[in-house]
Amino acid sequence: RKTGTIHAGNSSGITDGAAAVVLASTEAARKLRATPLARIEAWEIAGVEPRIMGIGPVPAIRALEIKTSTKLAVYDLVELNEAFAAQVLACDRELKFDRARLNVNGGAIALGHPIGATGARIVATLLHEMKRRSAKRGMATLCISGGMGMAVSFVAP
Repeated sequence: RKTGTIHAGNSSGITDGAAAVVLASTEAARKLRATPLARIEAWEIAGVEPRIMGIGPVPAIRALEIKTSTKLAVYDLVELNEAFAAQVLACDRELKFDRARLNVNGGAIALGHPIGATGARIVATLLHEMKRRSAKRGMATLCISGGMGMAVSFVAP
């Protein structure tokens, strides 16, 4: 719509891209003499009405806070999939992110949204930034088409 509020300037572009994440048990990492970037502490998945799918990270993060007994404010870095600027603002209205810790290298509007690789891109971005800053805790979270949200807590080794 010509008078709409969601447009190319405030939406993530569907881009080409790739990312890789290697998951291994502690035992396998030792055996391979690999140095992990982080350990997955916990994760949560939540469902919301499909028409408001962008808010999916909110219940997922709240459930993760309960599961880990760790408040959002304790995380050094948070990577939130930025499908649309309005979606980030809606999540922020509910969760009150510390903007200095949120998407510190830009979100999907700046970096792109490589369908099929977005989750891995978010995790790779988060883990490398955690290492660069010597951060202890990080969270990756995203909304998923159809009405889902996911949040994953990472802890540096």
